[in-house]
Amino acid sequence: MPEWTAVRLAPRLYLFVMAEDGVLRRAAFGESAAALPPGFEKGCRNEEEPVLQQARRELEEYASGSRKRFEVPFELEGTHFQCEVWKALFEIPFGEVRTYGEMARALGRPGSARAVGAAAGRNPLPVIIPCHRLIGSGGALTGFSGGLEAKRTLLELEGAALPRS
Repeated sequence: MPEWTAVRLAPRLYLFVMAEDGVLRRAAFGESAAALPPGFEKGCRNEEEPVLQQARRELEEYASGSRKRFEVPFELEGTHFQCEVWKALFEIPFGEVRTYGEMARALGRPGSARAVGAAAGRNPLPVIIPCHRLIGSGGALTGFSGGLEAKRTLLELEGAALPRS
């Protein structure tokens, strides 16, 4: 049975992470520890599960600025292309951004910026797989499962240079 924990990243920004069989499987955003995202059942919170303890510790370190890359074990399920995009997202350094077009070209698929965006939008582990580091070609913050304000908050937390809104 999947178990989960919630970690406060910033005011009104929580990340709920779910684990099963010793690896993280899914994450979702919420505005408070009490506002459960869909699929996170009230009775399944577990602060004692080792992988969830590691995730909590690493996410708290991330939120404080002392962690730049995650080491917690996770497993992703998706199409070959989605997994290719998620792996490339994992390699974007802390505090840096890439455009969807740059990511498409880096994957050897120029012209597939929209497909990269669609794959990023289906990222099951936001923050850990840093899809928030993708921006539009003009520098605009576009599409994010946690909302654009959450995306801006995460990028500001990382010290990324952002366009003024």
